[in-house]
Amino acid sequence: MANRNQVTNAQLKEDLQHLTQTIEEMVSATADDSRGNIKELRERAEKRLKETRDRLEARGERLYGDARETIDHQVDACDRYVRDNPWTSIGIGAGVGVVIGMLIGRR
Repeated sequence: MANRNQVTNAQLKEDLQHLTQTIEEMVSATADDSRGNIKELRERAEKRLKETRDRLEARGERLYGDARETIDHQVDACDRYVRDNPWTSIGIGAGVGVVIGMLIGRR
């Protein structure tokens, strides 16, 4: 998973560098005021911007899915622990309740 994140981060960094380079080319081309060149650079910038946006959205969806899966596993593990150790769970809950009650009582 760490390797996949490194690849994704490297790809994102490369995409942003390409987009930045295209925008810089577009800015320098506007100084020349050659309409054909500006149109071509604008199309390239729009294409790269769309590709970068799509990759960011896909990465966000993957991160959301991974986080959701991790949370689901943690909830399942917690549920199994409580079912396997009900008295221990009651003791932990009571202890946390006492600590919270003491902290609230100090105010």
